[in-house]
Amino acid sequence: MKLAAIVLTTLLMMAIMAEGGDVSYDGRALLIDGTRRILFSGSIHYPRSTPDMWPSLIANAKSGGLDVVQTYVFWNMHEPIQGQYNFEGRYDLVRFIKEIRDQGLFVSLRIGPFIEAEWNYGGLPFWLHDIPGIVYRSDNEPFKMYMQRFVSKIVQMMKDENLYASQGGPIILSQIENEYQTIEHAFHEKGPAYVKWAANMAVNLQTGVPWMMCKQEDAPDPVINTCNGMRCGETFTGPNSPNKPSLWTENWTSFYQVYGEEPYIRSAEDIAFAVALFVVKKKGSFVNYYMYHGGTNFGKSSSSYIITAYYDQAPLDEYGLIWQPKWAHLKELHAAIKLNSEALLNGKYISFSIGQAQEAHVFQIDTGKCLAFLINQDLVHEATVQFQNSTYELPQKSISILSNCNNVAFNTAKVSAQYGTRSTKTVEIFNQASRWKVEMEKIPTSNSSTWVENELIEQMAATKDSTDYLWYLTRYNNTSGNQNNMIHVDSLAHVIHAFVNNEYVGTVHGSHGSREAFVLSKAISLNNGQNDISLLSVMVGLPDSGAYLERRVAGLQRVRISNSKDQFEDLSNNQWTYQVGLSGEKSNVFTEQGTKVTDWKIVESSPSQPLVWYMTRFDAPLSDEPLALNLIGMGKGEVWINGQSIGRYWISFKTPKGVPSQSLYHVPRSFLKPSGNLLVLFEEMGGNPSTITLEAISVTSICGRVSESYPKSIVSLNKYPSVKLHCPEGRAISSIEFASYGSPVGNCDSYLVGSCHSETSRTIVEKACLGRSGCSIPVSPRKFGHDPCPGTSKSLLIAAKCQ
Repeated sequence: MKLAAIVLTTLLMMAIMAEGGDVSYDGRALLIDGTRRILFSGSIHYPRSTPDMWPSLIANAKSGGLDVVQTYVFWNMHEPIQGQYNFEGRYDLVRFIKEIRDQGLFVSLRIGPFIEAEWNYGGLPFWLHDIPGIVYRSDNEPFKMYMQRFVSKIVQMMKDENLYASQGGPIILSQIENEYQTIEHAFHEKGPAYVKWAANMAVNLQTGVPWMMCKQEDAPDPVINTCNGMRCGETFTGPNSPNKPSLWTENWTSFYQVYGEEPYIRSAEDIAFAVALFVVKKKGSFVNYYMYHGGTNFGKSSSSYIITAYYDQAPLDEYGLIWQPKWAHLKELHAAIKLNSEALLNGKYISFSIGQAQEAHVFQIDTGKCLAFLINQDLVHEATVQFQNSTYELPQKSISILSNCNNVAFNTAKVSAQYGTRSTKTVEIFNQASRWKVEMEKIPTSNSSTWVENELIEQMAATKDSTDYLWYLTRYNNTSGNQNNMIHVDSLAHVIHAFVNNEYVGTVHGSHGSREAFVLSKAISLNNGQNDISLLSVMVGLPDSGAYLERRVAGLQRVRISNSKDQFEDLSNNQWTYQVGLSGEKSNVFTEQGTKVTDWKIVESSPSQPLVWYMTRFDAPLSDEPLALNLIGMGKGEVWINGQSIGRYWISFKTPKGVPSQSLYHVPRSFLKPSGNLLVLFEEMGGNPSTITLEAISVTSICGRVSESYPKSIVSLNKYPSVKLHCPEGRAISSIEFASYGSPVGNCDSYLVGSCHSETSRTIVEKACLGRSGCSIPVSPRKFGHDPCPGTSKSLLIAAKCQ
């Protein structure tokens, strides 16, 4: 979009917020003060970042062409104890929304209050579990009462701060419930009744802005049904009323990752194609990227098996750095669509075939303004098509957007944005064993607690989400001698650590893809007579989805002892003693106060055994880059910085490629003080802390490849298609690693000089770029002084370093 148009849009938003705006909708779009709007939105979850990160995240979202920031509201963070609320720090929802408002963007507020979101217990506070007669997300009076109370509180908070658009605030949309249709059938007649109740309850709160339900085809009027997924241009069945617009609430920019699995990488080209297809095929007028910034699952906030980094492949990565080319390619897409939005939203529409797998979609108004989308659905072959007496080349699976129906403003498959490579620089090494102090977690026995039951109890009900850990403790009287005994433990938790007579026996864990019990079977050595059996059952987050979540069970299901004769003795109905949590958790060993009363010991080498607390201190690096701990040598556990948990880690759970799902763990700058920072880890599986390093994260390698056939950018003033390079703030281009104007071979991952190459390439590029924060080099023979191969389409590929 031209600069003037960007300024005009911002001023319009600010005027709406200043005066109070009327937000409604028709069958084509949301209407703000009576004007149809095409809106691009991005999800940024306030608890998954820190307040000091919010301004830059929102600024980069706005610079990326977004109009709206979308967030869930996190009930279990705001009401962790019934009736006691927390809206401080990372949970300061009002502050977050005001920051969005102050930067001139709108807000889409997904109150839920069930949110899923790979968030612990789907955002529901666990105390609901103990409400008599409750059935979550059903036509159930106890649940409806507490849900309405919380939703009403959030709405009233927003009203009190004048944050709805009807009051001059930024909130233009709200959401009630979340993807309920996927489980609605499980509740029989109480499912549809609940949907109607939830919609009516929300509408009656009179926010002055529309409500929506995502993935809910039967959303009652006036609530708008919306789409979630990667292919809403293909899968969305459309609004359930001709008077409702097509809204896409979750366009997944990658996908959440679980321990033991590889990351899912979604290309910028694929996302752009999906957006353009939705805008055309479904007449979509609102697209939200989930996530635009994923952030970090601090503490125990993630759901079962979810890694600590969340949607790190989003346009803004976990640390808030711009992830290229995704960010800039989508920015160009937004600008191209908005360039002729009047025709798109108000024009007459026709579509017709221009080839076997090619289509033209045209929007035109009486003033002559026109916008066309040329679609090539062929996944393999490029296509040459004729449209309005002109010839256009369409790459496979691509959409060209034609401004005024004759000028290619954008093609989804032609990425002119730069690519960036994230790198790490070690700024602190913790490789001296003597630097670490240790405290061994005591292995309890059946005499350690007064909680006694004659059965194996359900873990979540016992811990009430206060800890990941529950000790199952019993005694076994061995009267047959040591006969090659084994212990067998069936579990619906996530990890088991087994100890017999205070000796470590072994560890077994489950996986995200299975809801079946996993089994620990290990050889054990038994004394004659009484033996202490201590089993530590571990959860890695609570479940976040599914019907009847309140009925889900976790923890040990069966415990047996066997001998060499395959004779089994079932201990499940023994007398069991229970200890909730770890002794180190109870004494807050990870805080300044707790560490002072802990009997830390200095050791010459790591004990390399399970259930160990480690402590050290470090000074904050002077640089301002984002920071992360590299925990590659650890096993499984949790990390605290100055008493704040940066999340769980699980290095030992490898992917099919034999690498950890995550080895770098974000340390927010706001968690640090200048010196003497307290670093505490709880290591479950014998990792070695002397391998830990503190890393500074930055983008130091940038690259771009653009061909003559690419559309020239509509967000810059360049006359020709150009390679645009830009270093992160505070850095400059220090070297040109590669430059070739002609027919370079490869892409930004791997490149070589091709058969056509201008010998002036490096000289020209170095002169334009070295020592500067950014540069733009047109793909033009005039720039390079000659045409190295006349009659041949040429490209320019540049790789550079930033310092």
